Amino acid sequence: MSALNQYIDLYRSVGERMDANSAPVLNALREDALKRLLESGRLPERSDEGFEKTSIEEMFAPDYGLNPDRLPIQADIASTFRCDVPNLSTLLALVVNDRFVPSATLLKNLPEGVTVSSLRDAALRNPALVGEYYGKIAGTASPGVALNTLFCQDGVFIHVAPGVCVEKPIQLVNIFSARFPFMAPRRVLLVAGDGARVSVLKCDHSQSASTPYLSSEVVEIFAGAGAEVGWYDLEESTESTSRYCQMFVRQLAGSRVEACAATLSNGNTRNEFYIDVAGERCHTQLSGMAIGSGRQHVDNYSQLRHASEHGTSRQLFKYVLDGEATGAFEGCIEVCHGARFTEAYQTNRNILASAGARMHAKPQLLIYNDDVKCSHGATTGQLDNKALFYMRTRGIPMAEARKMLMQAFLVDVIDTIGLEQLRDRLRHMVDRRFAGEQVSCRNCPTRDCQQ
Repeated sequence: MSALNQYIDLYRSVGERMDANSAPVLNALREDALKRLLESGRLPERSDEGFEKTSIEEMFAPDYGLNPDRLPIQADIASTFRCDVPNLSTLLALVVNDRFVPSATLLKNLPEGVTVSSLRDAALRNPALVGEYYGKIAGTASPGVALNTLFCQDGVFIHVAPGVCVEKPIQLVNIFSARFPFMAPRRVLLVAGDGARVSVLKCDHSQSASTPYLSSEVVEIFAGAGAEVGWYDLEESTESTSRYCQMFVRQLAGSRVEACAATLSNGNTRNEFYIDVAGERCHTQLSGMAIGSGRQHVDNYSQLRHASEHGTSRQLFKYVLDGEATGAFEGCIEVCHGARFTEAYQTNRNILASAGARMHAKPQLLIYNDDVKCSHGATTGQLDNKALFYMRTRGIPMAEARKMLMQAFLVDVIDTIGLEQLRDRLRHMVDRRFAGEQVSCRNCPTRDCQQ
């Protein structure tokens, strides 16, 4: 039996219980999702276009548990999450498996005009608002989205009213906490009204290093006219954790979106980015970095579509792979008819720090205009032997020289992040990762983290 058929059979047995513990707005899309999954017949495999190095079928095949009755699962939050850098002050919320848990800091300090809440609760309180956006750009034509929609009972809802500026970043901490193999169908819906400004930092953690976990996540981001949205995604999980994250963005005229995904420790990861630059004079910055060792696997896939004039976009993805780690990057920029004066650039750079590491790169351009400036490129190589030799002659040990070169290689990805405090935090975490230390958020004295 295929993995998809297992989940369809499971849904048919628990679907009524799921509906009873969710909201009508979320329940309304389940039947369409089921129909799409039945039509597709299977989840993507390595034989499919765009999935050459990652099989979603294999990722979902193990027998994971779910929580259709929304039973509380205890999590030792204090030992799992403490910020790494004390000067990063945030509005903190937690997602334990797939249950939203607001912190006291969030409830006390949330600005007027800003909602950060359970998606289920928001859909019960204001079904018209949530229904206007939920599932509108993350269509169920994608089997991954359809499966997430089929099992999604809750999630995170972030709404920023037009013209409202959120000074502190909103921090979402995803925590896996279960003593048995567990799948969390996570969902985030972020709506930034016209002229609004908001930044979100999302961190993924796993409490048990040996328990298999699977994160099925769909993120929908709507950036209104003139809005500014920052989305920063840090994965610090375990080798037993698999993650399939799909992010969908729609930008209206004059909006700016900055997104960065950093994989610092993981097991098997597939990130997908679908960005629709629908309005004129938009700017998009999409970047990513991955540090892989052992048998870790990191796959990033992007589709960025320019549909209007005077849009600019920059993509930069870098990988450092050691041991027998594998990486993949596939990216496509599409410049549609009528999207004149577009400037779009895509770059992928990779270092293989061992003979056993492997990288797959496939950048693409689809251009249907003459009045554009676009480029794309990918390179994969090893550490610079001349630089290593120079550093050795200055008395730097080989291990330290290798670490310094790998750190320097990732600096320009970190520099794309607009939040200075987050740049500092990420540099610190990258340093610790290359030093072979645990990079999970620990040992912070700040009060914000203890709420």
